[in-house]
Amino acid sequence: MSGFKKFLMQGNVIDLAVAVVIGAAFNSIVSSFVSHLLTPLISAFGGLPDFSTLKVTVGHANFMYGEFINAVISFLLIAAVVYFLVVKPYNHHRNRAATRAEITHRDCPECLSEIPSAATRCAHCCAEVAPA
Repeated sequence: MSGFKKFLMQGNVIDLAVAVVIGAAFNSIVSSFVSHLLTPLISAFGGLPDFSTLKVTVGHANFMYGEFINAVISFLLIAAVVYFLVVKPYNHHRNRAATRAEITHRDCPECLSEIPSAATRCAHCCAEVAPA
């Protein structure tokens, strides 16, 4: 039983649980944005974007391919919203933060070992180096 308790108390399990809950909440926000804002906007320019009534009848079987088309369009809209409102801004912010990271070390020109940027003498080979 202690192994199970240790497993549950690991950071990865807690992080995953939080991610699932936040993901579910975020799913409802994005779905609402697509169904209540984007879909009416598309219908304003292109007519009613509902294909659920499209079907093919073969014998006594109805193939409701319109529902599939609706699901594909909904998926593409949700993917676009997530990409442009979450992924792209996050990547931009992450790249800016990475370029702002202060360089604290450099290589010694004599022995190529890593030394602090403010050092004037290498701790490994005792060569004098110009301050950075």
